[in-house]
Amino acid sequence: MRPPIDRPVNSAIDSDETRFWLALNRTPGIGARGSRKLLAEFGSPSTLFGAAPDQLRACGVRPESIRALANPDWEAVDRDLAWLTESGNRLLTFQDPGYPHLLKEVPDPPALLFVHGDPEYLAQPQLAIVGSRNPSRDGAALAREFSAHLASRGLTITSGLATGIDGEAHQGALQAGGSTVAVTGTGLDRVYPAQHRELAHRIAENGVLVSEFPPGTLPLPGNFPRRNRIISGLSLGTLVVEAALRSGSLITARTALEQGREVFAIPGTIHNPLARGCHALIREGAKLVETGDHILEELASLVSLCLSHAADTPPSETGDSHSDKPGRLDAEYVNLLQLMGYEPVSIDQLVQRSGLTPEQVSSMLLLLELEDFIAASPGGRYTRSR
Repeated sequence: MRPPIDRPVNSAIDSDETRFWLALNRTPGIGARGSRKLLAEFGSPSTLFGAAPDQLRACGVRPESIRALANPDWEAVDRDLAWLTESGNRLLTFQDPGYPHLLKEVPDPPALLFVHGDPEYLAQPQLAIVGSRNPSRDGAALAREFSAHLASRGLTITSGLATGIDGEAHQGALQAGGSTVAVTGTGLDRVYPAQHRELAHRIAENGVLVSEFPPGTLPLPGNFPRRNRIISGLSLGTLVVEAALRSGSLITARTALEQGREVFAIPGTIHNPLARGCHALIREGAKLVETGDHILEELASLVSLCLSHAADTPPSETGDSHSDKPGRLDAEYVNLLQLMGYEPVSIDQLVQRSGLTPEQVSSMLLLLELEDFIAASPGGRYTRSR
């Protein structure tokens, strides 16, 4: 079976296989786990849509889903394709080489991601920052401060674009000149909440917006717990700044724990109800943090692995961390060290000398600092330490 095509096909966007991916995403009753299981069985969406009902029943597909697979909603698919033709929009399928490798490791990764902005940010080391939608003044300030500090040290800050801690986390990263990822619970053709429209535009320019929901999806309550697994799944760890005991951000934190990711929590006074969720997480095994450097220390080895994977090179071999020769570093890191010299140097100077982007230089400096090859100096500069 082939989808009806009544106009010229753009092979980069409007291919038959892309249409089948979009149709699979809109098939009711299958979901992320079901899609992954069926793709493992049939290999591709087009083969799946051509399967006989008996084959589908043998794979556990329910009758209503079999009927939907036999009669896909091609009009809705065409609307998705129209969205993809707009500037800055892209689709990443589970089989795409650019699909975030950390997200692939979770039990139920989305079959596809709708992306607005530069998808390369999804390959950068990320930290999720989440918390209350109605934080205290101190909580909002902490979220922004932690985000700015960690973003300036090379981590991409990931959150959910919600009011409160989410918005402060995105703002902090952008104000520090860093990058940020927003995972939404709606289609990317709308911004929710509407008050974050300008923020969403800024994120698209210095990061990326991501959703598993197709264009036109409304902000339904059930969408947000689903998107939380993507926030934690994209990230090396999750930091909870402020949260009540029944806060949705605790869902993100506990999902992160289930995914085998690090969870951090900022403690507060026992009289603050917005500290109780963080205290509960700490009792359950989350790491208590008081500074952003506590997080950087915990994530050092994971950042190294993430950067190695993003560069499509194997992780560097371990060795004497105090060797005078940086022989265990990849060539690009050795080159950056040589460009630094032995005088304090700024990120802007290194960008000019290396030809790399500010994001690439920041990420590389983060690893070099964590491995004690360089040290931060006053004025946002860096110096070789050995």
